[in-house]
Amino acid sequence: MSTPSPAATAPAPAGPEAEFNIGERLRRIREVYGLSQRALARRAGVTNGIISMIELNRTSPSVATLKKILDGFPIALADFFTFDLPAQDQVVYRAAELVEIGGGALSLRQVGRNLRGRAMQILHERIAPGADTGAEMLTHEAEEGGVVIRGRLELTVAAQSWTLEPGDAYYFDSRLPHRFRNVGDEPLEIVSACTPPSF
Repeated sequence: MSTPSPAATAPAPAGPEAEFNIGERLRRIREVYGLSQRALARRAGVTNGIISMIELNRTSPSVATLKKILDGFPIALADFFTFDLPAQDQVVYRAAELVEIGGGALSLRQVGRNLRGRAMQILHERIAPGADTGAEMLTHEAEEGGVVIRGRLELTVAAQSWTLEPGDAYYFDSRLPHRFRNVGDEPLEIVSACTPPSF
């Protein structure tokens, strides 16, 4: 595994904001290097309690202490403030950020725009009364499950059909032919997950 190579530029000016962010920056750099708090502490010759306190911003390290910890990577003090951190993965998706990949009577709103490298796909599905996923049964290499939030779902898997109501759930091998149909008088709403992603 290669060691990350930080950019060698002048450190950011010291100040309350820089001090406040030291803990978060130390934690993220440690994660980039793939080190636990204990492993970094051992390499730096300090206790993991000190590193934990710094990362939680419960203590502000002296320059000497910070330099000693950074030597455990190793990374220069100047580089600590300019280290090019990778973008953090999005954790929360607001309703307006869900991506519509369906349309018409079958709305499929996906959590996250880019599923490259992801192991799971999550959908907020809405099916209009009387509508279904199509005359041809669906099949794909995956497993999927979901929970009915509102309405009545007729789920067909292979040669068997079930009617599910709010609170009912399903889980099956997606290689089996399957179809979803709204057999109620109101929009059908489902939250589902599929692994690996199928769209």
